[in-house]
Amino acid sequence: MDYQDLSREQLLNRIMELEMLNKQLLEEKEQEVGLDYPWTGNLGHWYWNIKTNTVTFNSLKVTTLGYTKDEIPTQVNYQFFTDKLHPEDYENTMNAMLLHLQGKKRVYEVEYKIQTKNGSWKWFYDRGKITQFSEDGKPIFMSGIVFDITDKKELQLELENKNEFFKEQSLTDSLTKLKNYRALMDKLNMEVDKAKHLKTPLSVALLDIDNFKQINDTKGHLFGDKILMEVAGIMLKSVREKDILGRYGGEEFLIIFPNTKEESARSVADRIRQNIENYKFHEDFKLTISGGVKEFKGESISEFIHEADLNLYSAKNTGKNKIK
Repeated sequence: MDYQDLSREQLLNRIMELEMLNKQLLEEKEQEVGLDYPWTGNLGHWYWNIKTNTVTFNSLKVTTLGYTKDEIPTQVNYQFFTDKLHPEDYENTMNAMLLHLQGKKRVYEVEYKIQTKNGSWKWFYDRGKITQFSEDGKPIFMSGIVFDITDKKELQLELENKNEFFKEQSLTDSLTKLKNYRALMDKLNMEVDKAKHLKTPLSVALLDIDNFKQINDTKGHLFGDKILMEVAGIMLKSVREKDILGRYGGEEFLIIFPNTKEESARSVADRIRQNIENYKFHEDFKLTISGGVKEFKGESISEFIHEADLNLYSAKNTGKNKIK
């Protein structure tokens, strides 16, 4: 830096900065520790003179963002970095620093995304603490260290996405892509608890494809699978947005109707029955379904389902292609 053009005040500030920085470096050298954190694999230390708002740092902190050393300003302030923070991380990062400056947190510690020169984002882990105070107890100097944790975060996010995918898969019927038995029972438990707590109506419908065994026996299981997929698609288009549809097992489907009385649930179930009766399946095949509807009256979940199943059984034994 060329000091000849600096004013007296600027020179005094610069001298003060260097003295504070030298003091900090000497202390860290003597202690050979800093911030109680391992130093391996990092982008280096940073030092912030709070009074003059100047930051001294290892150039890796900026060059890893795609900038050259020539592009780093002669004097860098705190905002040089905070202006590059991702909007989602700005408030959290500012709060982390403010809480430490106010003495409410022992250290400043945060993870954030920061924008590179080409517009992409890198993840940094930043940690620091106040190391020098003025005579009246105000913070005047901070020392810290920063890590590029992009690879770690990307791996973490990938694993989270995979876990979410596998969780979804575990709750999805592989053939129809509807909710499976486990997911339906989870939802039904939640809706029963909600109905009890809010004292709102709740109904279910059990729907079963008529003569499905005969379809498998005469047309084969591959044909039967195609029928199940098509029936699932018709049902999905026929239910309301708030209704919960899934494959209960085999050729049987369960619909949970939150905040719905039995009459309305039966109306939706009958609409599904009609849509399936009027639908031309592949090879112009025709089929029907039967169903049993039950409104929740405070019984156990197993009894609730059993009553709907009895109504389905009644529909089957009284001619099929009906909702009871």
